[in-house]
Amino acid sequence: MSSPHLAPTLDVVQRPGRTPLLHVEPTADAPGWAAQHRDGLMARVTQHGAVLVRGLGLRDAAAAAAVFQRLGTGLMAEREAFAPRRTYVEGIYSSTKWPANQPMCMHHELSYTLEVPSLMLFACATPPAAGGVTGVADSSAVLNQLPQDLVQRFAREGWMLVRNYNNEIGASYADAFGTDDRGAVEAYCRANAIEFEWRPDGGLRTRQRRHALVGHPVTGQACWFNQIAFLNEWTMDPDVHEYLVEAYGADNLPFTTCFGGGEPVGADVVELLNRVYEANTLREPWQAGDLLLVDNLRMAHSRDPTRVTARCSSA
Repeated sequence: MSSPHLAPTLDVVQRPGRTPLLHVEPTADAPGWAAQHRDGLMARVTQHGAVLVRGLGLRDAAAAAAVFQRLGTGLMAEREAFAPRRTYVEGIYSSTKWPANQPMCMHHELSYTLEVPSLMLFACATPPAAGGVTGVADSSAVLNQLPQDLVQRFAREGWMLVRNYNNEIGASYADAFGTDDRGAVEAYCRANAIEFEWRPDGGLRTRQRRHALVGHPVTGQACWFNQIAFLNEWTMDPDVHEYLVEAYGADNLPFTTCFGGGEPVGADVVELLNRVYEANTLREPWQAGDLLLVDNLRMAHSRDPTRVTARCSSA
């Protein structure tokens, strides 16, 4: 239900276990509609954390881009990517190339960087035949349901992301940093508090320590804001994990996460985090033309496995 002080033309429907949903009348001018209702939409995102808008009919990347540009105050270019995306225009991308039969676990976009997007925008051009739902979970609710000793440790230490770049698995450092110039990569790392080490084989190892909790700049709520579970080695498919350890060694996996002091985060912690995320996940199956707005600090997002990957643009 919407708050009485909000304009009745943007009534958001809330249902147990489902993403807050806003039905709108079809329009031939979706960008104009977005510009007219931007303030109201942002108020509802602040209220609910995430809102799925149904009825705008965003059928392709150009239509989505036009709407995104009217809703965003500035679209961010992605840096330190983990997997390839197609770039439509700067700040607007295809969904990450990810195995369709594998889940993309809950995470906050770019929470391992120093500059993070405050708002995520997704548009669905072609919905999946089954599955492929983009779930959302309230990070304050997740924080409140985690064991206090674990929360306090992460609050003290933060968390650490460890990456190993090579030309065989995962993103290369040229993919992630947008250049193969070692000097430029080193300058980026120094400017962004990333420790780096060039490996004898020409690869690159990086470590970056980040806060695991942040205060929301608008609501003041404490938020569990990180990618500790999503980027941990124990979130990988077990067969893939076993192969990578055998092929490259436990210290040379493409990525994993640690406590801020460097101690590995175990499978038991990852399982606990994912279980709490799941208990707080809201889902609404995609329909063609949908628009999803997500407060990236307050809400984590995920993607369920599917046989046909939903094609979504995000910024």
